[in-house]
Amino acid sequence: MNIYIEKENKQLELDKECTGLELLKELKINPTTVLLVNNNEVVLPEEKLSKDSNIKILSVVSGG
Repeated sequence: MNIYIEKENKQLELDKECTGLELLKELKINPTTVLLVNNNEVVLPEEKLSKDSNIKILSVVSGG
């Protein structure tokens, strides 16, 4: 799976299947601070990601 981490402007590649939560835990990223995008569609952290996935991890920004 190809992974792009927006905040760090970093590309990674993993050769395994996992859920979004498992991926974020492995990368030490707090799931409440990001959105997962799989092949240009927002996905829930509980969803299974395949080896063929193109994942973008986008930072969530809010303000008031």
